[in-house]
Amino acid sequence: MSSFVFFFVPTVIFLGLVLPLWLVLHYAATWRASKGLSEEDKQTLEAALNELDRVEERLQTLETILDAEQPDWRDRHSA
Repeated sequence: MSSFVFFFVPTVIFLGLVLPLWLVLHYAATWRASKGLSEEDKQTLEAALNELDRVEERLQTLETILDAEQPDWRDRHSA
């Protein structure tokens, strides 16, 4: 009986207190680490923003050309 209690009590303490706490802390740390953007996501976002800047510059250039050649193009196509 003594050896049974010797192994049973630490096992119950481990399974009842230590293991759940260990699991919760492990998954909390894992969640916190993956909370932000990954490096690949950051690179993809940066590439998309750079492409957006290029498209915006091209659009402004086209509008400037249209304003010079057809000053009233905005009024004709806004309706």
